[in-house]
Amino acid sequence: MRNFFVVCVVALMTIFNCSAKEGMWMPLLLQIFNEKDMQEAGLKLSAEDIYSVNHSCLKDAVMIFGGGCTGEVVSNEGLLLTNHHCGYGSIQRLSSIDYDYLTDGFWAMQRNEELPCQGLTVSFLIRMDDVTNKVLDGVDDNLSQAERENIIKERCKSIEKEAVEGTHYKAEVEPFFYGNEYYLFVYEVFKDVRLVGAPPSNIGKFGGDTDNWEWPRHTGDFSVFRIYADNDNNPAEYSADNKPYTPRNFLKISLDGVKQDDFTFVFGYPGYTNEYLPAAAVASITEVDNPILIDAAGKRIEIMKNYSAQSPTVRLQYAGKIASIANGWKKRIGESLGIKRIDGVQQKLNYEDAFQDWAESQNKYTNVIPTLNEAYENLNPYKAAARYITQTMLAVEVISFAGKSRKLVNTSIDDPKNKEAIQQNINNLKSSAAAFFKNYYQPIDEEVCAVLLQMFFEGVSPEFIPEELNDLMQRFDNDYVAVSDYLFDKSMFCNIEKLNNFLDTYKPSHYKKITKDPAYIIYNSLLNMYNDDIISEIAYYQGNIDSTMRLYMKAQREFESDKTFYPDANFTLRITYGYVDGFKAQDAINYNYFTTLDGVMEKENPDIYDYVVEDKLKELYQNKDFGRYADKEDGKIHTCFIATNHTTGGNSGSPVLNAYGNLVGLNFDRNWQGTMSDIMYDPDKCRNIALDIRYCLFIIDKFAGASHLIDEMTIVENY
Repeated sequence: MRNFFVVCVVALMTIFNCSAKEGMWMPLLLQIFNEKDMQEAGLKLSAEDIYSVNHSCLKDAVMIFGGGCTGEVVSNEGLLLTNHHCGYGSIQRLSSIDYDYLTDGFWAMQRNEELPCQGLTVSFLIRMDDVTNKVLDGVDDNLSQAERENIIKERCKSIEKEAVEGTHYKAEVEPFFYGNEYYLFVYEVFKDVRLVGAPPSNIGKFGGDTDNWEWPRHTGDFSVFRIYADNDNNPAEYSADNKPYTPRNFLKISLDGVKQDDFTFVFGYPGYTNEYLPAAAVASITEVDNPILIDAAGKRIEIMKNYSAQSPTVRLQYAGKIASIANGWKKRIGESLGIKRIDGVQQKLNYEDAFQDWAESQNKYTNVIPTLNEAYENLNPYKAAARYITQTMLAVEVISFAGKSRKLVNTSIDDPKNKEAIQQNINNLKSSAAAFFKNYYQPIDEEVCAVLLQMFFEGVSPEFIPEELNDLMQRFDNDYVAVSDYLFDKSMFCNIEKLNNFLDTYKPSHYKKITKDPAYIIYNSLLNMYNDDIISEIAYYQGNIDSTMRLYMKAQREFESDKTFYPDANFTLRITYGYVDGFKAQDAINYNYFTTLDGVMEKENPDIYDYVVEDKLKELYQNKDFGRYADKEDGKIHTCFIATNHTTGGNSGSPVLNAYGNLVGLNFDRNWQGTMSDIMYDPDKCRNIALDIRYCLFIIDKFAGASHLIDEMTIVENY
């Protein structure tokens, strides 16, 4: 009977995976694993058209944008598209009160008006190679985890060095399937990237944090940049003499739109997923990690929003911070609810029962699940303590900033005669201060400090409270507000003039003043607690988990030998594919697969910043001045659509392509009901959200009047 149960579980899981179009697949292996399935689903291309090292292909038009997004080239002159929220940081850094590109948008009508984005890079994949045999040759299970890691680390370095020797490329070797396989990735990195266009936030961020992770969406989430290269078309630092980059390939743009059940695929750089975790790990995420992160982030967001609503200056200073915090906060709420909805922990336990029966029948891997369970049970208290420290007290801005003086203190103690090193530390701290205070508003931080201080003391286990922090609380009779007031009244790190005056006359013996500063005391005591009592324990138990997960992953692939496994996302280039489809959110709530400009007007509320509609956009709507961008069937501007493509963070900005490989949308989000897809994919609920490319072009052309950008692109219809 038990064997019959095992067969049923595995069969059900195979059916589940096939119907879901789940997976983030490696382009290198498409021809082996996915080409036939994709073509049967509707793809009109070959695997070679998508990924090739021998000729120009779609992968040559897709890039890593910045440090965590995807972008795509859409012209032969280096023009690229990505999400507005991916370009947000660069747009903010270029903005000021006088030139508020976040609020008002920006459009370069000539090349010399395009704005250099300091520090922004884009990276194109040149090739990927399977180097598993090179990395793991002679590495067996008799080695300790530390020995194994050292050998692998050195071999990866050697492979990377050899791969790019004599070139300007960059190489990285990445582990897959928890270190059972290794692949080499060779990139070309461009450093001169310039802002070309961005819609105002009332379009590019329409719906704001309110609509984030939600469907239906009406967000024009795009921005436009251009890549520049030297005269030989090679990467170069910014120079006025640089030329627009000529890409190996660029995407054609379709005006045909999408319809129900259309095949689509997403090509991009998904961040990180954990689809093969044991039940104990899923429980740890939903019952330990997420509750602390959700509570702390929610408190910070509420305070920041309250102050931002009262001042345009504060709103500009904290817009990026709020967006960054809120993104993870809301995602984790949805993730936990999604896991609970599908009874994810129990699903994993059922799978483990079947796996354990198989393991015992094979007389191997029998200790894998018990070892993982024990490791997570031991890990959880330390992980909770770490979360409380990092998400509460170290999330207070001035406390975190005070920590940047540790190098100066340590150098002053250990090497007081090293004037050059001390001066360098002073310069670095001054530079950090200039950046910090540009986007800092002390009243917000004071209120956040009092609230998070209370959360820390009420939530963390007493053994993880530093003595210095306990003494401070007792000094003020456990009055959280009084402690916060004292901190901000006495700390030099709250005032740039006070700090710079101190640094201008700094001598090595002055380090004592820093160590007596309340912000520094709190930071230092928490960091010492974290380093001395927490991180080593986390590293120990996590090391046990990592080594066991490698075996568990290997065992799962043997257990389900007929199943094709896809590797977890690790910010390397992937293909995910599926169909355009709506979904049932809950009883009697069924969502269509697309939204229109009608919905923007229906959501309009001039009293709520997230739902302010630009006058020019209203005028275009009222006059039905849609140009050639209206849908051919209903005559409306379609704003966004959803599909069953399996995406995650990092896929932001990824091209959504139709069966012919033409651009039909920009991926920018997932629905809230499906955010648990990083851990478990639910085919009924998980949807990626994309900006309809026709809305993007409509805004560029009709709203911004930047038709010269449209002229650069290759537009196709009826294809």
